[in-house]
Amino acid sequence: MLFPVRYARLLFSVLMSLYMVTIMTGVNTGLAGDFLTRWWRAFYIAWPVAFMLILVGAPRLQQLVGRLVRP
Repeated sequence: MLFPVRYARLLFSVLMSLYMVTIMTGVNTGLAGDFLTRWWRAFYIAWPVAFMLILVGAPRLQQLVGRLVRP
């Protein structure tokens, strides 16, 4: 185990936000000659926003899903 269990929510938020922002900024940037420059600019602007939204929203969404599915 690399991280104590108490960091699970934080680690999930970091990994999920990195995953989503990397893909979404890559798709939205489009492949062109200066792709990496434009992608990096979009990434470093979007990642903190995505991280905070996932950190705050994921537990509430998990609770909602728990109420919407049958046991």
